[in-house]
Amino acid sequence: MIVILSALDLEYQAVRSHLTDLRVHRHAAGTRFELGCLAGDGQQVALGLVGKGNHPAAVITERAIAEFSPSALLFVGVAGALWPGIDLGDVVVATHVYAYHGGTSEDSGFKARPRVWEIDHETDQIARHLYRAETWTRRLPDGAAVPALRFGPIAAGEVVQDSTISAHAQWVRQTYNDALAIEMESAGVAQAAHHNRSLPMAVVRGISDRADGDKTATDGLNWQPRAASNAAAFAMALAQELIVEHKNRPAREANSMSDNVKNVARDNAQVGVQAGHIFGNVTVGHPPQSQAADPVAQLAELRERLARARKAQDVDEDTFIAAQDEIAVAAESLSEKTEAGRGKAMIALKKLRGLLADVAELAAHVSAVITAIRSVL
Repeated sequence: MIVILSALDLEYQAVRSHLTDLRVHRHAAGTRFELGCLAGDGQQVALGLVGKGNHPAAVITERAIAEFSPSALLFVGVAGALWPGIDLGDVVVATHVYAYHGGTSEDSGFKARPRVWEIDHETDQIARHLYRAETWTRRLPDGAAVPALRFGPIAAGEVVQDSTISAHAQWVRQTYNDALAIEMESAGVAQAAHHNRSLPMAVVRGISDRADGDKTATDGLNWQPRAASNAAAFAMALAQELIVEHKNRPAREANSMSDNVKNVARDNAQVGVQAGHIFGNVTVGHPPQSQAADPVAQLAELRERLARARKAQDVDEDTFIAAQDEIAVAAESLSEKTEAGRGKAMIALKKLRGLLADVAELAAHVSAVITAIRSVL
């Protein structure tokens, strides 16, 4: 799953317009996320609103990561341009995020002590490929002009900058003169992602003003929703590519392992199992009757695995409820300890295996329960 976050409602709506089959997901602390599918391919993403400022952004980002365990995180919205060569509506993908308010105040002046987070290499490569291929522009609204796509640093602080001549504006442009845009949330998002095992994270911002004192005028010309729409179009294309890339990664890694491993057994050596990665239990030969698997215990373990899969969003709510019902039927039927009861349990488990066919680990566990029941027939 990919988590997509934004700070403003109009940014949220711009992303939401690209999703289908939306449903609310309530966090225990009250935060509401929405789960939806990318239009066209059905890949699932989670969408959340963090509000203004780096501090609330960090809190909600941490909450989203803990709740969904995503493979990557995108932060999407609008920003102000720091230099005149950047046009309104342009899209900026952050190569770095500067938390520019860090510093020390000395007699000789204010000395910057920024923190910086860099986009991970793989996400950067995917984003640049989308830029070259220009396929992302298909997600723009019909008739919309194609904006320029730029890669460069973004500065994130705690104030709205709307001047080119104030002391703050001059200091930012002098100290962070490679930054293309300025905003208020990306540093919090980047830090939260970094603290979660350096989760891949990308910031995509549409330019809605020039941070030059004319913000009110540009907002009045509807540039915020237009810039948010442009950023959302690229972000959704990036999300789709990231999902495909992460899904294909285990297969590539497995193939790489199989190509590079070679073992030879000589003389009187005996080989039981040779494998690169083993998921689940492995049994060689037939276990003695005293060690045969207990179907009732396996059903209890299946309930726990199903609950974990639901929390990780590997199983949707409707499938979870239907699977619980079949497990309950199987458990009740087994408790009868009769031939007919075991037959009912087998039928329920076969239905359950069909329900969970898309989750290989759970389907394999159901097969193991079926095998255990057959062994006692």
